[in-house]
Amino acid sequence: MDGKDWASYIEATDGLSKPWLLIQWRLQLLQEQRPQLDPETYAAELATLHQALMDLGEWWQGQEEAVFGAGESSSGEA
Repeated sequence: MDGKDWASYIEATDGLSKPWLLIQWRLQLLQEQRPQLDPETYAAELATLHQALMDLGEWWQGQEEAVFGAGESSSGEA
């Protein structure tokens, strides 16, 4: 998927409220810009995205079913 595809997907799935999707979109845009960026700028932008992802923490805890679909819940029930 390219950046435009990601944007369309995020819009179609109401993904603006899903920060992990926005980070993936930003990563794709960064990858597309990589040939025009010097290595230091690319590394700094990548580090910023990494930190944004780490700042999300374990956001899925307690909402595994809604986020990941059917499967084992955190309480051990299937």
